[in-house]
Amino acid sequence: MKKIKGGVCAAQGFKANGIHCGIRKNKDKLDLALIVSEKECSVASVYTQNKVKGAPILVTKNNISDGVARAVVCNSGNANTCNADGEEKAVAMCRLVEEHTGIDSKDVVVASTGVIGQTLDIRPIADGMKKLVDGLSDKGSHKAARAIMTTDTQLKEKAYLFKLGGKECRIGAIAKGSGMIHPNMATMLCFVTTDVNISSQMLDKALRKVVTDTFNMVSVDGDTSTNDMVTVMASGLAENVLIDEKGDDYKDFCKALKKLLKEMSKAIAKDGEGATKLIECRVLKAKSGKTARAIAKSVVTSSLVKTAMFAADANWGRILCAIGYTDEKFDISKVDVDIKSRLGSVTVCRQGVGVEFDEQAAHLILGEDEIIIEINCNLGGAKAVAWGCDLTYEYVRINADYRT
Repeated sequence: MKKIKGGVCAAQGFKANGIHCGIRKNKDKLDLALIVSEKECSVASVYTQNKVKGAPILVTKNNISDGVARAVVCNSGNANTCNADGEEKAVAMCRLVEEHTGIDSKDVVVASTGVIGQTLDIRPIADGMKKLVDGLSDKGSHKAARAIMTTDTQLKEKAYLFKLGGKECRIGAIAKGSGMIHPNMATMLCFVTTDVNISSQMLDKALRKVVTDTFNMVSVDGDTSTNDMVTVMASGLAENVLIDEKGDDYKDFCKALKKLLKEMSKAIAKDGEGATKLIECRVLKAKSGKTARAIAKSVVTSSLVKTAMFAADANWGRILCAIGYTDEKFDISKVDVDIKSRLGSVTVCRQGVGVEFDEQAAHLILGEDEIIIEINCNLGGAKAVAWGCDLTYEYVRINADYRT
């Protein structure tokens, strides 16, 4: 796979744009995004596991129940959740896309992100839709990525080139996510486009498989959001042989999708609200993949581990404590723990017991902005990786006054 430019416009057949329409008070913040395909696409989505779901999710589920879509419209600044007229407003957004593009409103994925429980004013969206559509461009991914951001500090946009059956294929994505991020598909939006020729059924299988080891392994703060989703649209314009069953091409597509979503997952974790460090927890030689995933997520979710990482404190007892939160079977007397960064590695635990180490050297290693916690269960052959971030004073400040 080769990294390329273009984000959601890298794949053949897609254009995008983002504008400030007036949902957000700050005119420097874009707040309305649109992605369109020149032809009908196969589509698949996964959604938040929160029992309270935003109105856009309910409308999107209905719209793409036939496995087909041609556009994504998304606003930031208002989540359109827990509102009496939420579904009505989400449907109205889809109809505005139809009015200005000719794309059937039932072929539109709709999403919203921002404050929960505030009525969404549809007028700025209606007033801005012509400008949004007129500005659609195959260079517009960057603007669309900016328009879906809330408390994000970094734009999240990537694309890759790869081959299927000798045909060049492209896949790209934009995403948002900084706070209210916890495993089980929550607290983020990610829109993926590809020109791969794949059925909606196989696209759905691929997405669900890949999300397990990517977005579901990210945690910033343990809060599961109400609105968020990952959506993939495939135009088929790469003209590879249709992927409608499992085989080599399906496996290669899954690898490409996993590479892309892994990078987006890390970007979201690193940009956690107030974060100064990316924490990557690698679990090795676990009894099962389920056990490995549970341990890795438990460690990156632990507030005590996160605060220790913020302080560059090699408090390995907190790591073992977090391992112990899991319901999975393991033998703590076999567990080894090492902490690493680009400055080196320090062994802090062997066979469930602390070992002597240089505290000053450990402090320097943990002072870097990307930290790896490596846990060896010494019980089997399964492994997993989870991503999180440190917990800082700034996180409290951001979320204390987020609404006002």
